[in-house]
Amino acid sequence: MSARADSLKGWGFAAPALLWTTAFFVVPFVVMAAMSLATLDGRTLIWGLHADNYLELAEERYLWRAVLVSLEITATVTVVSVVLAYPLAWIIAFRVPARWQRLALLLAILPFWTSYVVRSYAWLLVLAREGVVNQTLMTLGIVAEPVTLANTRIATVTGFVHFFVMLLTLTIYANLVQLSPNYRRAAMDLGANAFQTFRHVILPLTLPGIATGAFLTFVLCIGDYITPQILGGNTELTVPQVIMVQLGRRADFPLASALAIVLMALVTLAYLACARWLRIDRL
Repeated sequence: MSARADSLKGWGFAAPALLWTTAFFVVPFVVMAAMSLATLDGRTLIWGLHADNYLELAEERYLWRAVLVSLEITATVTVVSVVLAYPLAWIIAFRVPARWQRLALLLAILPFWTSYVVRSYAWLLVLAREGVVNQTLMTLGIVAEPVTLANTRIATVTGFVHFFVMLLTLTIYANLVQLSPNYRRAAMDLGANAFQTFRHVILPLTLPGIATGAFLTFVLCIGDYITPQILGGNTELTVPQVIMVQLGRRADFPLASALAIVLMALVTLAYLACARWLRIDRL
């Protein structure tokens, strides 16, 4: 009787979370999946099990091109963010005195306090033809006339990296501060130099933090609409931009749902690859 009462009590505690997840994730996902298999006849939505939307995704160049652009931008942002965040996290963890580390972390997360839209428009002004970057390049004599930086993939990547470097810094820092200094001392006692200690000891032990931050970067970046729309313009469309086009201009909810399903499939594959890699790495 006690076990039954404990079981009912456990279900009671879990019920609000289960209901919330069902109402705001499971049900919308099922509706979206069903709609991705529907078709449009003019403005009439015809429910059924049709693969027309997925076939159109494979056949229409601008649709699968959007998927490729999203993957290319996301991969670039993830790699650049990791390369920039690791040294920053290392400096905060091992070079900044302990009493100043909280202040350093506070300064590192300041971009999170700014509105996402405001931050994107700020970068648009910085990268404009009359912006700070072009004015500096011309003053130094590096270029004779303004360079086109805004409304390009470079602008989109820059805006993303500015945000995600801070996110990755936090995840990597959390791993670094947990490492015992005895690991480095033992490696040096065995004759390893600083680079060998980092490559064979520190880096493998901080891979979970890197993988976690990289996965979060992948998920947030590939599904972002604001930054590519503001900084990239419409020169290269990403999947979220194409989804908004289908919804706002064509009212093609089935095709937009199919694109959203593809986007979720990419995120799921990234998660499975990350989880498998971490599991293999720990064995």
